[in-house]
Formats: sequence, structure tokens, C-alpha cells
Amino acid sequence: MSIKQDRMSERIREILSELLLREVSDPRLHNITVTEVKLDPELMFADIYVNALGDESREDEVMQGLASANGFLRREVGKRIHTRNTPQLHFHWDVTLRRGEELNQLLDSLDIPPVSSEQNEDINDSD
Repeated sequence: MSIKQDRMSERIREILSELLLREVSDPRLHNITVTEVKLDPELMFADIYVNALGDESREDEVMQGLASANGFLRREVGKRIHTRNTPQLHFHWDVTLRRGEELNQLLDSLDIPPVSSEQNEDINDSD
């Protein structure tokens, strides 16, 4: 990603976060986090990743709320970034938290015996 894309992505993330926190009254959009914004090289399309603070059960309602608010959010982003064209906003549910939790559960389920002090010394000696 170019420096311009990176800066613009971060600025859009900040704007959307503030809008969702302070200006959107739709209860479906309360307590959601904009986790990442990815822009295409021409700055015409923005993929926005959101999550409801780890509450996976809210995915459908949050995505419906974002679809309803998309025009308002795009208009407000356009007012605040001052570019010729405002990128089209495409919202996606961020599954990173869920995948991280699944990975932790998988690791916890593995039956790996602890390293004995003898094995630990062998490992340290080989360094």
C-alpha cells in the first residue's frame, strides 16, 4: 500500500469510528468497531472491516444497519476528507477475533506434554 493509501485509509477509519460513535442513531450500530480500512490504488473503493466487540451474534443486524447508513456515512466521509471523489464504502464483517479465538481453543485442546527440565537443558545446550 502506498503512503497516500495508508494515510487515507487511517483517516477514513477515524472518521467512520467517530461517526458511528457520535452521529449514527441506529441502535444496530451501537458498540461496533471499525477494525481496518483498505483502499484500492485509485482511492475509489474502500473495504471497511467492522466488528461488534467480539459479539459474533450481531453480524447480520450490524451489516443491515451499515447497508442502511451507507449513503449517510459516505456523504459525511466525503465532507471530511476533501477529495475530488469519495470512495464507495463496502462493509465487511471482520472475522479476525473469531479466528483468533478458534485458534486459541485449538491450541488449548492439543495434548502436548510439558518440557522436562532434562529436555530443556538439551535444547539450551544445542544453541
